[in-house]
Parts: sequence; structure tokens; C-alpha cells
Amino acid sequence: MLTFQEERAAEREAMVRTQLEGRDIRDPKVLAALRAVPRHRFVPGAALALAYGDHPLPLGPGQTISQPYIVAFMAQALGLEGGERVLEVGSGCGYGCAVLSLLAGEVCGLELDPGLAGSSARRLEDLGCGNVRVRCGDGALGWPEGGPFDAVLLSCAAAELPAPLWAQLGPGGRALFPRDAGMGHQDLVLLTRTPEGRCEQNLLAVAFVPLR
Repeated sequence: MLTFQEERAAEREAMVRTQLEGRDIRDPKVLAALRAVPRHRFVPGAALALAYGDHPLPLGPGQTISQPYIVAFMAQALGLEGGERVLEVGSGCGYGCAVLSLLAGEVCGLELDPGLAGSSARRLEDLGCGNVRVRCGDGALGWPEGGPFDAVLLSCAAAELPAPLWAQLGPGGRALFPRDAGMGHQDLVLLTRTPEGRCEQNLLAVAFVPLR
């Protein structure tokens, strides 16, 4: 029987080579994580054949699993070295948490939908992601007792980073979120906590479901 690392490994290798290395993903740790995580374990049965395609996939009403390139781009933008405590808001099916689990020391995933939160927690446990905790909750409130975090990642769009999430970010921490500017326009924004306040960078035009 194939281990989950071996399942559809050739498809993951092709995904990394053409969709990630073929663009601007250069961090070897990120590339290794995308090679290792079995994305097909996180998508609904109807989408299994499309699991390694260069596009997002629907998970249910108002929910998606992000395009592999976007998952890799966001992980690379956080610049994780290992050992960090990371919060993902809108963790959905858990794929992003699984990738982050190979790059950070501890990952906390917040998901508003109780069905997704429960199924993703079980899936991550089955895959041996022992450094990930997932719970159902309001992402805008964050996870106060889990912080301070070295990095906060929103996998959903908001007009601004919710104040509780900024408050839970430690010194030198980085927050990455899709800023919804209205009229269907979103930019991926990286905020870094500095002694003077914060530094802000616009990185990429994106399209995410809204923070609920």
C-alpha cells in the first residue's frame, strides 16, 4: 500500500516544477512542503481529478481551497525559518495548515464553519500533523490564548486586518492578508510589526472569499 507521501507524488512533482518553480517560488523549504503535502486528501471527491491543477477548487457554498501557487506564494512571503508560532484565519479544509506545519513550529487554524473545522482537524491528525491545532471560531477575534504569534495569515479577504489579530502579533511579527479595496479588487498585503509601528507592502493582486 502506498503511503500518503507516495500517493500521486508524480503529480505533485509536476505541480511544483511547472506551477511554482516555473514562476517565482524559490524558497526550497516551501517547494519541499508543497511536494510533501498530499493536496488530493483535502479536496472533495468530485474534484479529486483536479486536485493538482493550477486553480482554486470549491469546497462547498462560499468556500474554496486556494490555488497551489497562491498557497506557496503566501507561505514564502511569511519568510518562516522554523520554530515560529503561526495563526491561519479561514483555515478551511486544512491544506494551508498542513503546508505551514512543515515550515513552522506550531500552527493554529481558525475556521468559522464547524463542519470544515472538524473534518480538517481529523484529516490533519490522520496525516500526522502533530504541531497543528484547529478550532471553530470567529477569525476576526483571533486566538488570544495561543499568542503572541510570529505570523498571522488570513486566507480570506477583509477591508483591513482586524485589530485583535494585530494585537496578537508579537514584536517583529508578520501579518499577511488579502485587502478588499471594493469593486472586486483585492491586494495581498504584508504587514510587519516594527518598533515604530508597522511596515506595509502590497505584493500581489488576488481573489479570496470574504472574512465572515
